[in-house]
Amino acid sequence: MKALVIDDTLTSLTLVSHQLRRMGIEPLVAQDGATGIEIFKQHRPDLILLDVVMPGLNGYEVAKRIRQLERDGEWTPIILLAARTSDEDLEHGIAVGGDDYLVKPISEVVLTAKVRAMQRIAQMRYSLLVLTRRLDEANRELTRLSAVDGLTGIANRRQFDEFMTREWARGTRHETDLSVLMCDVDFFKQYNDLYGHQAGDECLQTVARTLAARVKRPTDLVSRYGGEEFAVILPDTDLNGARQLAEAMRSDIERLALPHGNSPNGVVTLSIGVACRVPGRNGPGGAALIKAADDALYQAKAAGRNRVEAEPEISHQH
Repeated sequence: MKALVIDDTLTSLTLVSHQLRRMGIEPLVAQDGATGIEIFKQHRPDLILLDVVMPGLNGYEVAKRIRQLERDGEWTPIILLAARTSDEDLEHGIAVGGDDYLVKPISEVVLTAKVRAMQRIAQMRYSLLVLTRRLDEANRELTRLSAVDGLTGIANRRQFDEFMTREWARGTRHETDLSVLMCDVDFFKQYNDLYGHQAGDECLQTVARTLAARVKRPTDLVSRYGGEEFAVILPDTDLNGARQLAEAMRSDIERLALPHGNSPNGVVTLSIGVACRVPGRNGPGGAALIKAADDALYQAKAAGRNRVEAEPEISHQH
């Protein structure tokens, strides 16, 4: 442990340094405020003993400057040293950043007690900082987990809803296209019936990974919407661009060739509905956009599955 002693009186400086060494604390010494501030910058001591009455910068001014130099979360205990203390001196000393007072001549017993008390406070404060950091990390992880689907590891329905609200608001401000894909794993119930729920879970994980891998822009979101349904939000993407991406996704899933004995295609396939809106021109909220994509998905299923259907262009006219 290092303590910085700033005192213009050599006898006082020597005495305090001697007492600190006996406590196992290494003293750093300065005989004026400016030198003391420089030593503080270089060594960042654990404790400061600071004479109040000094020529040039007095102790109050030094304390104030040291507090300004401290980085975020940093705190160095400052004990002010004074030959006499009135209530006003005490109040002023604490106001400028001092933590305690010692009256000169300094008693070794009192100095030891005060230093030990400051060490305890510093230790408790450090423990609190560590705990706060751990809590912050835990909260960040909780926030991340609350936005992730536990089974597939992609965004969950909650994150989809929040993302949709945000992108709809952004699209309203800028009058840019916003597209949504609603995707459904074909004959998934029959897949579960044939292969069991564990295989069903693995199938959903593979589909999620494949869809997420196809989306290249950090502004897009692939999420699990519920059950075997996935949803994709594509900001700044028109109907044609969204349809092309949907077709690439459908093709990616078919090419995986995951066996599906209860499907007419013999492999796991995907039906996708596509819709697009310009939020600023198409009424409030994204619910109508999601419904349009859902209706297009229904069309894809009705037309034989393993296909992409987009809402009619007419409903997208600006």
